[in-house]
Amino acid sequence: MNTVKELFRGNIRQYGMVIALLFIMVFFQILTDGILLKPLNITNLILQNSYILVLAIGMLLVIITGHIDLSVGSVAAFVGAISAILMVDMQMHFVPAMLISLLIGALVGAWQGFWVAYVRIPSFIVTLAGMLLFRGLTMIVLDGKSIAPFPKTFQKISSGFLPDAFGGKIHMLTIIIGIVLSLILVFSEWRKRSTQQKYGFEVGSGALFALKLAAMVAVLNIFTYVLATYEGIPNILILLFVLIVIYTFVMNRTIVGRHIYALGGNEKAAKLSGVKTQRITFWVFVNMGVLSALSGLIFAARLNSATPKAGVNFELDAIAACFIGGASASGGIGTVIGAIVGGLVMGVMNNGMSLVGLGIDWQQGIKGLVLLLAVGFDIYNKNKGVS
Repeated sequence: MNTVKELFRGNIRQYGMVIALLFIMVFFQILTDGILLKPLNITNLILQNSYILVLAIGMLLVIITGHIDLSVGSVAAFVGAISAILMVDMQMHFVPAMLISLLIGALVGAWQGFWVAYVRIPSFIVTLAGMLLFRGLTMIVLDGKSIAPFPKTFQKISSGFLPDAFGGKIHMLTIIIGIVLSLILVFSEWRKRSTQQKYGFEVGSGALFALKLAAMVAVLNIFTYVLATYEGIPNILILLFVLIVIYTFVMNRTIVGRHIYALGGNEKAAKLSGVKTQRITFWVFVNMGVLSALSGLIFAARLNSATPKAGVNFELDAIAACFIGGASASGGIGTVIGAIVGGLVMGVMNNGMSLVGLGIDWQQGIKGLVLLLAVGFDIYNKNKGVS
């Protein structure tokens, strides 16, 4: 029992929200009479929250550096409008249109990153101005109208599924992918534990390690089985998985990731240690611009139109996902997986409250309370010395 307590205490940021997510899912599963975890609803949860999860990954890096970006929803709407003009009005193929859209997102990020990093204007002010600017440009570009429909191939980014070469009632390719990922997970965790033991780090007992692995593998395979009983793995889930792997690797295993954490932990100390803080800040905002553009493309593909009202409150959901997922309001702390878990908490709550018939007024109030409690929990842990 002491070992379990120490394990939880040492990883409270990582496991706290995972446990909260499981509790929320069970709670709404009971309230909705089993509708929440039906295959169709699970798939809808992924599709409905994909663009917020993409934004949360980028927002996490911004928050870790000690900044904030209020413009991401407006940038997503603006890029979605540009992509509609290119693909629908100008009949451009969706691949070059997407590349141009992502480039525009990068330029927007560079524009805002320049003011924050080199002119030293607070990010709150710069991105607030960006939120107003790009919302206005979206309305100008669309002339107050919606543009639709997008090409079918482009729509499949958000609404398509991985094809199954085996056929049958159950999507066998999804089952196979789940098994393969389980083997990779077991090998990765075993290798990590062996490395820690090799260098004399303290690790939990073998029984606890086996229990943890068994739980992770069980959850992974149940999840893939549920998807397999419907249409299989959505295309957008593959994109999300790739982004999570890439950004987790960058933040945990590269010099750039360490510099981002160092910048958020103590900017002056990082600068004295040789970290090019202005350059790091600039590229973090460029990255945020690209992911905002990607989010805008995903949302446009799902909606099958570009509208002036697209992206409203996206920034609030992305910021909330990061803080609920364990990112620190003062910077320097946070993980990609945590941001994803935080986004899923918000998504499950939205979906569950809608299924039980709660109005949007109650939903907004409850989400605000959850965000406040998450940040309060972070401050409490910081004051208690929990890392």
